[in-house]
Amino acid sequence: MPEILWALIGLVIGVALGFVVTRFVMNSAAKNAIDNADRMVKDAEKQAETLRREALVEAKDAAYQIKTEADRETNERRKEIKSLENRLMQREESLDRRVESLDQREHQLSSQAGQVEKKDHDLTIALRQASQDLERIAGMNSNQAREELLNSLRDDVTRESATIIREAEQQTRAEADKKSREILSLAIQRVAADHAAEHTVSSVSIPSDDIKGRLIGREGRNIRTFEQITGINLIIDDTPETVVISSFDPVRREIGRITLENLITDGRIHPARIEEMFNKATELVNQQVQEAGDQAAFDTGIHDLHPELVKTLGRLRFRTSYGQNVLNHSLEVAYLAGVMASELGLDPTPAKRAGLLHDLGKAIDHDIEGSHAVIGADLARRFGENPEIVHAIEAHHADVEPATVLAVLIQAADAISAARPGARRESIESYIKRLEKLESIANAHKGVERTYAMQAGREIRVMVEPERISDADSVVLAHDIARQIEDEMEYPGQIKVLVIRESRSVDFAK
Repeated sequence: MPEILWALIGLVIGVALGFVVTRFVMNSAAKNAIDNADRMVKDAEKQAETLRREALVEAKDAAYQIKTEADRETNERRKEIKSLENRLMQREESLDRRVESLDQREHQLSSQAGQVEKKDHDLTIALRQASQDLERIAGMNSNQAREELLNSLRDDVTRESATIIREAEQQTRAEADKKSREILSLAIQRVAADHAAEHTVSSVSIPSDDIKGRLIGREGRNIRTFEQITGINLIIDDTPETVVISSFDPVRREIGRITLENLITDGRIHPARIEEMFNKATELVNQQVQEAGDQAAFDTGIHDLHPELVKTLGRLRFRTSYGQNVLNHSLEVAYLAGVMASELGLDPTPAKRAGLLHDLGKAIDHDIEGSHAVIGADLARRFGENPEIVHAIEAHHADVEPATVLAVLIQAADAISAARPGARRESIESYIKRLEKLESIANAHKGVERTYAMQAGREIRVMVEPERISDADSVVLAHDIARQIEDEMEYPGQIKVLVIRESRSVDFAK
């Protein structure tokens, strides 16, 4: 019995101790779990704070970049708006000047119209009074009186028309001279170009006259082969140490010149060698043509030309007109047109493009019949140029009537480039023909006694019969001759028409 009791007591004590130990272990594990949980929470909070700070920094960086980009776009927009405002202000000023000019002209025309109406009324009254006086005093009938009055009024009308012409010319010059001089002088000052002599032949120096025989070859086979392959004429005459090649095609003439020089340098002159040298020269000149066209387009800032137009433009490097290199002339016209367009508040890019291409037809006018302006316009149209550019090319020599401001600008720039001092020369034959044409135009008018073309055709002096031409008639005659010269002739610059009327009375005392 006591053993059982002690066993129970021991069991109870073991259970109690087990419970206590178990409780202690559980409390310790719970405490450790709580500590781990607190530590994890703190770590999570630290990590969350770190992430929050990183996200805040990234957000600030993104916001700063967005603000910077927005500021840049805003500044660009402001610059564009400022540029547009400046252009609008320039156009407004230009329009204001034009409106003022038109108002002045309208006022002048209305004033002149009033004067003409008043004079017409006065003439009607004078005509009626004169008719009555003539019938009453001279006993004339109405037909005779009308004829007499018409003869009398013809002189008055001539004097009035001369006065009106003189006043109109003075007013037009006063309004247009100042602005046109400013624009033209600015354009000329900002552009300069070289010029070269016009020719259809090229001289090639040879070491000795013995080369001439080798160039001709046995029974002329070398010279025949050369002319057949190159398509040019080789002229061998008595000129010492010189031979001449002739062709209207400047590119073909250049190829022939290089071929001939290479043959002379090489010394082996026979048909096979001629063909080989011709092929090399053709390749070289084609390369020069392409480079010249590319350089011209680059110099004017035009980079979207069709390759065929660039190549055709490069051919103008070897073409001259009145002693002026046509490619240099085209560049000069492009620069002049661009400057004048800018001064007028217009976009200079189309003006430069039309100026560069305006003489394009001269590169191929020896192969195609017709005016070089029409040929060039057709070529530009075929390769997709803007119709406005095509029209400016076609109208720059008045083959068609200019219908746009751009066409008029190209006409003006072309005339300036051709007329500037030192730009052009002309052959003695064309010079004489131009002087003869000037004198024949003036001599065709009634009352002209003699004419003299002076100052290299820049002035025509017209001597009239004083008994047939009055002072008022001389003003009208000068105007008519000047208009006829403008319509029938082509010339650089301007021609002064001077009408001279002189009366002399001579008597002798005996």
